[in-house]
Amino acid sequence: MAEVFEGAVREEDTLQGRFLTFTLGEEVYGIAIKYVVEIIGIQSITVVPEVPQYIKGIINLRGKIIPVIDVRLKFGKMPAEYDDRTCIIVIELSDVSVGLIVDNVDEVLTIEEHNIAAPPANRTGFENRYIMGIGKIGGHVQLLLDCHKLLRGDEYGVIDDSDDVAV
Repeated sequence: MAEVFEGAVREEDTLQGRFLTFTLGEEVYGIAIKYVVEIIGIQSITVVPEVPQYIKGIINLRGKIIPVIDVRLKFGKMPAEYDDRTCIIVIELSDVSVGLIVDNVDEVLTIEEHNIAAPPANRTGFENRYIMGIGKIGGHVQLLLDCHKLLRGDEYGVIDDSDDVAV
């Protein structure tokens, strides 16, 4: 039994400090790789009525219904046409799978803990409700997202209810 536990700890350690980076316009963001299930190309999305504009709808991924969120719209950015570089990053949070539509997936980076700074305090006017930290790699900066804060508590209900939708 101890061997299984040790293996789980070792697996968790290999994911520690690893982030999948993606772009929205000119900005580079990162999410902890431990939440990423897979990356897929943009595909047909079924629109669901009466949801916020940034929830684009649902997709059927190998028989599993996944709600998709346009991260660009979630962050209050101008909409962009989807193209061959647009991806859906499927993440899993608290047993709920969600697709995040992003402009482009870049790479997986390892960012040591000492190279992650806390986001500026709220009083600076910098909106950081989705940012868990700022990763510094060489001369570049990645805004590291807190996946759990991407969805407000009431949105989990909207997304979780999508499992009941027939496609």
